[in-house]
Amino acid sequence: MKTKAAVLRNVGGPLIFEELEIPKLGKGQVLVKILFSGLCRSNINEIKGRKGADFIPHLTGHEASAVVMEIGEGVTKVQVDDYVVCSWIKGNGLEAPSVRYQSDKDVVNAGACSTFTEYAVISENRLIKIPKKIYSVYASLLGCAIPTGSGIVDHYSMKGNQKLAVFGIGGVGASALLRAVSLGMDCVAFDVVPWKLQWATKELGVKTAHPDGFFENNYKNFFDFSIECSGNKSAMEYSFMSVKTSGTAIIAGNLKPGETISIDPWQLMLGKTIDASGGWDSFLDDDVPFYVSLYLNDLLPIGKLITKVYSFYQINESIRDLEEGKLIRGIVKI
Repeated sequence: MKTKAAVLRNVGGPLIFEELEIPKLGKGQVLVKILFSGLCRSNINEIKGRKGADFIPHLTGHEASAVVMEIGEGVTKVQVDDYVVCSWIKGNGLEAPSVRYQSDKDVVNAGACSTFTEYAVISENRLIKIPKKIYSVYASLLGCAIPTGSGIVDHYSMKGNQKLAVFGIGGVGASALLRAVSLGMDCVAFDVVPWKLQWATKELGVKTAHPDGFFENNYKNFFDFSIECSGNKSAMEYSFMSVKTSGTAIIAGNLKPGETISIDPWQLMLGKTIDASGGWDSFLDDDVPFYVSLYLNDLLPIGKLITKVYSFYQINESIRDLEEGKLIRGIVKI
């Protein structure tokens, strides 16, 4: 059986459409038909070679909604025809080895969950069954954006009477804001893109500010928590400066390799905390059902995060739009 896939063959891209031979399923592997796949800045990091290049040629993409087509040996978590979320985040189930697809000229590598392909072989522990009543375009965001962004708010036990700053209104930052607003937190969203600030005010009702107005608005030592999602050096430093001496700054963005930030260590001695979160503190089997429940009870309007849905053949356009700051979250219909 073959599948059409968008393959990364060179650092910098573009992704190239090819037909790949799907390997025979091994122990713990599941064949799924991908419905919708989300676009994440982490995909750009892969394409730009910021995570290395030894694995190229490679399939990227790591959050999707899908339908199970076939299960391999030992798989008990899902069955054929189940409606599932695919995620890079681990959960219960077997940890299957990385996948190797065969093209007409070489082997194409893929991780335990790679979703920029019509049919994908996914490790059992990167799948979770969800109710069919969730629109599949929304369900794709349960694979990364929601458990990473909203998950930061919940894993740090943020409360409705606290103040939160979010630096960077992309998929993760917007997901954090979405959850924080549902808890009644007093939020300020920072971004350099004017339309994103307008979006945060209109769709989420939060205060917004350009980082240039950080000091003018007296946001130093102001917040209980801050979450940095832009991957920008200055934003990370502002994030740390923004929290109270009892507060916590959480870094979720990624700097370019070799780039560093500067902070005042005296602030650590006074009681400030700086931490990092990239979704690895999430657990698929706990977090996805929790956010599904919130969505079904109208407490987490996931659809607000989606800026545009692209066809599969527009995937390179979608990646450019993401890199140029034109999206909160883009979705590719596979």
